[in-house]
Amino acid sequence: MLRPDWDAPARVQAFVTTREFGDLKGADARRRLRALVPAEPAWLKQVHGKRVIDLDTNAAREGDAAITRKTGVACVAQAADCMPVLFADVEGTTVAAAHAGWRGLSGGVLEATLEAMRVPPERVIAWLGPAIGPQVYEVGDEVRATFAGYESAFRPARPGHWLLDLYAVARTKLSGLKSVSGGGFCTFTDAERFFSYRRDRTASRMGAFIWLA
Repeated sequence: MLRPDWDAPARVQAFVTTREFGDLKGADARRRLRALVPAEPAWLKQVHGKRVIDLDTNAAREGDAAITRKTGVACVAQAADCMPVLFADVEGTTVAAAHAGWRGLSGGVLEATLEAMRVPPERVIAWLGPAIGPQVYEVGDEVRATFAGYESAFRPARPGHWLLDLYAVARTKLSGLKSVSGGGFCTFTDAERFFSYRRDRTASRMGAFIWLA
């Protein structure tokens, strides 16, 4: 497992599972996971959008981000190339997890998560979890067109195709936060540690978890 390298308050607990832990869509991995979290995680039906579920008030489970202010409630973002992003405020009162692929990033899932936290951005820290890296994430002109203002996150690959740096987009969008750490992973090239949909064409998923102890 990976632990975020950030300066979060002691009561903020977080980790990301890796390939070694197993596919979190499977019953065996989820059974073993229960020994590591305080309660059954709030599994979401992720749809590559920007809807944020406030787990303290909303029983809905279709969305791509979740927040909580209650002790022992585990937010989770599942991914296998898309980027999980974990959030916490510096006082340790609010935490969140977001699932951010190119659709979520372009649609504003990170901004929506910050708005739902209702904490001044300068009091929030974030950690960027494992995602497909900028050396291999090839997208077409239509994807690049959705990121007006983020041209520096793209490099030419071949005619009509570009290499997209999800981490660069996220850091730019989160530039007003107290700190943003993480990034530098590549789920596609690091087959020993990570699942990758683009590489394996499977539904296997890892999970990024965060809660208040």
